[in-house]
Amino acid sequence: MAEALRVGIAGLGTVGASVARVLRDKAAELTRQCGREVVVSAVSARDRKRDRGVDLGAAKWFDDPVAMAQTAEIDVFVELIGGDEGPSHASVKAALEAGRHVVTANKALLAKHGVALAETAEKKGVLLNYEAAVAGGIPVIKTMREAMAGNSVTRVFGILNGTCNYILTRMEAEGLSFDACLKDAQRLGYAEADPTFDIEGHDTAHKLSILTSLAFGTRIAANDIYMEGISNISQADIRAAGDLGYRIKLLGVAQRTESGIEQRVHPTMVPTASVIAQVHGVTNAVAIETDILGELLLSGPGAGGNATASAVVGDIADIAKSRPGFQHGPVFGLPAKELRPYKKAQMRSHAGGYFIRLTVHDRIGVFAAIAKRMADNDISLESIVQHAAGPDSALQKTVILVTHETTEAAVRKAVDGITKDDHLTDKPQVIRIERAE
Repeated sequence: MAEALRVGIAGLGTVGASVARVLRDKAAELTRQCGREVVVSAVSARDRKRDRGVDLGAAKWFDDPVAMAQTAEIDVFVELIGGDEGPSHASVKAALEAGRHVVTANKALLAKHGVALAETAEKKGVLLNYEAAVAGGIPVIKTMREAMAGNSVTRVFGILNGTCNYILTRMEAEGLSFDACLKDAQRLGYAEADPTFDIEGHDTAHKLSILTSLAFGTRIAANDIYMEGISNISQADIRAAGDLGYRIKLLGVAQRTESGIEQRVHPTMVPTASVIAQVHGVTNAVAIETDILGELLLSGPGAGGNATASAVVGDIADIAKSRPGFQHGPVFGLPAKELRPYKKAQMRSHAGGYFIRLTVHDRIGVFAAIAKRMADNDISLESIVQHAAGPDSALQKTVILVTHETTEAAVRKAVDGITKDDHLTDKPQVIRIERAE
């Protein structure tokens, strides 16, 4: 039997402790599957005294994760510290430069430094595995990197943040406000004390940027993603979507267009009969559309200690199964030096059109003015509905428009014009309607 694979874990929070526990509890099974033992030989964290529910007494303790990354006492460096700079970046870079394999769950680090780190890994002939960085326990990275040879991806989209999906699910199912659902998500540990990173779309954007690179062979461009969060979604939007046969989800979408690659994160209306609309709670889902395979949908636990630990351990096991002299595949599907510069596409026409909700003064001429602004921007309307707008319905009305296929620029220009006409009593709401099977 080959020598044991020695693992060093940096970061012993919920995920790090879960990884150590799985490696301990599943030691015999992993040995059979990998053909060698997998042992935790070193760890690094800020607090040595904290009880993590797993015995780490046999592992050597390092106060400095960079020192652990460089030591000859490990074969694999597992980074679970978090953050795109500081100890996480320094230690991963040091590990790769020292010829150590790296496993990370850090999407922020990869979104910012992934290409440079991939170049180092490929130069040194070591693996940089990151299954847990996108969609938790769903094996989407392995699927896109290894199982889709010959396929050309045209679009990849999905629900990539469990916090947002949980909030939108509760809002629809129980008629609760966004604020009430967010507070409950924080109480249950699904949302951080400062939830901005999740609810404003940053977390989804980081994950999407990694999928985009894998899908289209481009350099990671997390800063070129159009992004909206869900904090402005109201019960009025949830109810209107349901009445029209849609459900609101926060989606990350990347697709190839004639002018480049389009990346966007925003609330989206999807048909209630579509598969992606049936993904509820903290569950994640990723859909991949290709020329050969058609559409593939992967769904499962997107976060949490066990789900993320499962993906991390899977990456460690892949390294354990490899042998000296084995030629490792590129980190992002193509050699890092061959990844093309990212060419940002203009926000194009959307096959499902747009949902527009306007709260307007109840007075003569408003309907006509709205219709004129739409016509002036060549926007064709599929439907237009007017109904009372709450307790002040004698003074204002809600107008809901659903457009046929049109452009982002046309919709924004029309809504800006309606706003300037001084017909609105509240901020307008615009939500894209996404094609989803």
